[in-house]
Amino acid sequence: MSCCEECRCDGGIDFTKIPVTELYGSNCFSNAVMRERLPKNIYREVVAVQNGEKELSLEVADVVAASMREWAIARGASHFTHLFQPLTGLTAEKHDSFIAPAGDGKVLMEFSGRELIKGEPDASSFPSGGLRATFEARGYTAWDVTSPAFLKTDPTGTTLCIPTAFISYYGQALDKKVPLLKSIDALSKQAMRVLRALGNETSRRVFTTVGPEQEYFLVDREYYNKRPDLMLTGRTVFGALPAKGQEMEDHYFGAIKERVAAFMRELNTELWRVGIPAKTQHNEVAPNQFEIAPIYVNSSAAVDSNQFVMETIRNVARRHGMEGLLHEKPFAGVNGSGKHNNWSMATDDGINLFEPGENPESNARFLLFTAAVVEAVDRYALLIRSSVATSANDHRLGANEAPPAIVSIFFGGPLTEILDNIAEGKSSGKSSAGGEIKLGVTSLPNLPKDVSDRNRTSPFAFTGNKFEFRMVGSSQSIATPNTYLNVAVAQVLSEFADKLEKASSRNEAIQTIIKESYGKHRKVVFNGNGYTDEWVREAERRGLPNVKNAVDALSVLVRSETISLFETHKVLTKEEMESRYHIYLEKYSKQINIEAGVTIELARRYIFPASSSYAGALAGEAASLAAIGANNVPQAKQAKKISDILAELYDDVAKLETVLAEAQDIEDAQAQAKAYFEKVRPAMDCVRVKVDGLEKMIAKDSWPLPGYEELLFKL
Repeated sequence: MSCCEECRCDGGIDFTKIPVTELYGSNCFSNAVMRERLPKNIYREVVAVQNGEKELSLEVADVVAASMREWAIARGASHFTHLFQPLTGLTAEKHDSFIAPAGDGKVLMEFSGRELIKGEPDASSFPSGGLRATFEARGYTAWDVTSPAFLKTDPTGTTLCIPTAFISYYGQALDKKVPLLKSIDALSKQAMRVLRALGNETSRRVFTTVGPEQEYFLVDREYYNKRPDLMLTGRTVFGALPAKGQEMEDHYFGAIKERVAAFMRELNTELWRVGIPAKTQHNEVAPNQFEIAPIYVNSSAAVDSNQFVMETIRNVARRHGMEGLLHEKPFAGVNGSGKHNNWSMATDDGINLFEPGENPESNARFLLFTAAVVEAVDRYALLIRSSVATSANDHRLGANEAPPAIVSIFFGGPLTEILDNIAEGKSSGKSSAGGEIKLGVTSLPNLPKDVSDRNRTSPFAFTGNKFEFRMVGSSQSIATPNTYLNVAVAQVLSEFADKLEKASSRNEAIQTIIKESYGKHRKVVFNGNGYTDEWVREAERRGLPNVKNAVDALSVLVRSETISLFETHKVLTKEEMESRYHIYLEKYSKQINIEAGVTIELARRYIFPASSSYAGALAGEAASLAAIGANNVPQAKQAKKISDILAELYDDVAKLETVLAEAQDIEDAQAQAKAYFEKVRPAMDCVRVKVDGLEKMIAKDSWPLPGYEELLFKL
């Protein structure tokens, strides 16, 4: 094996040995690179486009493209690709080389502004939910200037990757990036109205930042390759827990094994090279579960970066003889994996709108925007719940390891007390946060920087200048959750702005808005343990929705009020919303259909033969012992018990085949998804119970699949 193949370096260079300050961003065409390489006037034009102040001209694009081409080719790139995120939730790419025939049997290396701005991949095979007919192939990618281009290297070469949006021939959004960008603009527009009404004359734009903490499992590839369920579905459809699981709590933040540490070093190197600010890494709660967390960046770049993080986890793991598992629940009985979406809002001149300040005006702004989030989360709880609705996340939400399916907000005592006092109109009262609260906005106290503790059971926790949305699944694109959240908050801010702009007294209006809004919607605030049954009952008493499955959760997307919300803010049309509803339902059904098929195949081709053979061997031993006069032979009892379970398993598999065939014949997308949830999944669970019981009865060397002991504890 060559050096490059072994250490995943370019040209014999081991990048893990280069100082991080030199390595970081070396494969990223960042603003710093553009500022250095572009003429000053062209760079200013690009920044203006990034800030939404003007559109990108072809003349500017030509200059940027030429510089980008020279930069990429100098680093070994031969191809470029427009990266986009179709509604599969994955990243798609079509590679084109830089070559152009010169007419004399030679080629030139060209890359024009038109090629930078627009690409044309085939759109016919991507899900469109009825927006496109299968024979209508034309689709377009458009450069997203807010997310930097970067170089992706592998043993086959280097490719220039250009983050883009993806639209149809008629301009409909066929991806997750277009609505995200539109939602950021919508939120910025309404937030700026509020800021102007508060007297801010310096900020020009509000943007959202995201820092997604990514959880994942690592398993030895030898065992992974012997588990068809992991390879085909991402999770184990069978698997009995070993005697030791995660109950000793010895894995969380434990010492990182050398093999995993080597993987993490290379993972960080790959991410740092393309300018992804990977910051934190540690062992998670479950055995062989880990987490990586970046520093916050603008939402558009964060979405692209997280897609690259997931891809890189898998690629680097394979180079270390492991497999990276991103499924929300790859193993039953131990914690699943999520993606904590740390979301915040900031202005272009550096004001974090969720940062308590040192004067009454900044505290009033903080409390006003915080109240807007509370109202948005309460009013649009069903929409926010739908943003994380997948078949994989159904296994995880509410499983005493992740936030429940009830959407609530955590603030902690001091901040809750301040907001409660305002809502209740208390003219005076000491706050544990410090200071005295009176009705006048100018009398609001200075707030401490850490106005809340942390609550790992809360779906939507305020953690100091940001909100941590913990319901997002580990394999999901974070684009959809952030899009829905942006739109919900934009709507509330638009209503706040209407009131502020009409008010004769700004201070009185601020006080009234916070009081009325928080007073009406504070039922969504819960500072306790979200894992308890008491909270489920309390949430029901408060009237908070508890939607436990993705099929029901997705139905909110086609309600008239939801469609009106997205059309009002020009994020998605009625047709685009309906298309997404059908795509997500279809994906839900397809995923369970695959899992059910794998369950049947494993039972028939692996479990039945191995279990029958083992029972037969036991029966043979029992017969031999009986022939020499042995009585009450345990082998005979064990063989009989295994045979009885196999008979029940045979019936359960037959039932699963029947309900699966019935679900496959249903034409209506919603009815079909409902059938997969209500009939197919329970039938799969029945099969699993029998198989997992058999695994505990059969000798390890006779069981046909690697067990949880190997998958969770051997690295």
